[in-house]
Amino acid sequence: MLKVTGAAVAGASLMGVDAVAKEKSEPKAKKNGKKKVLVIGAHPDDPESCCGGTICKMKAAGFDVVVVYMTRGERGIEGTGLQEAARIRSAEAVEACKVMGVRPVFMTQIDGQSEITPDRYTEMQNLIKEEHPDAVLVHWPIDSHRDHVNCSVLVLDAWRRIGKFFDVFYHEAMTGLQTKTFSPTDWVDITEFHDLKEKATMCHVSQDPADWYPAYHVQMERFRGMQMGDVKYAEAFVRFDQNPTNKSIMDV
Repeated sequence: MLKVTGAAVAGASLMGVDAVAKEKSEPKAKKNGKKKVLVIGAHPDDPESCCGGTICKMKAAGFDVVVVYMTRGERGIEGTGLQEAARIRSAEAVEACKVMGVRPVFMTQIDGQSEITPDRYTEMQNLIKEEHPDAVLVHWPIDSHRDHVNCSVLVLDAWRRIGKFFDVFYHEAMTGLQTKTFSPTDWVDITEFHDLKEKATMCHVSQDPADWYPAYHVQMERFRGMQMGDVKYAEAFVRFDQNPTNKSIMDV
């Protein structure tokens, strides 16, 4: 990934998908000819709305992309019981993943009461060990939604405890309302995949995405595109760069 200290420049890539970043690093070697990425969100619609363009771009570039939902969004439909809401929102997530051409995985936490406990640490560690990704994209930890924070903390703990074998990139959600103090290190041009991202997000009918996706995420995408340069839509990430022994896999 091409990086220049203190300034973003064109011609770099996020996981091999065109991007810009702030300092130079080298690509990690491929495993079995294909790079694997886990995108972990706290709820159905988080991965799609936060970084669905990057997901689609990675998939088109030949990556093995797995979308993980920490909860099934059990408390996300007002007036609907937890089990029924989970059924509805899980089905919406499956449809969204079909649109993006990726595999969904559901964890076992409950929306609105996610936990950081020894058992939950183990659950996240086991999932990541089993999938063995080259990189994980997850929520930025400074966020007004507790489930987003807990999801992020569990991933970072897993990174530390199971060998630091994968890169971590943080994505943003409704910045200003949810994500706070987010200063990107990497940007991905998603202009070509913006419509596909929107189609995947709109699969979450129960969440009325037309009410919030244009107001928050489209505005974020336009702003990140302005930061990146002459780009219509972009997504931004913060790289957790605390493992100097691992080379970046941002180039293919």
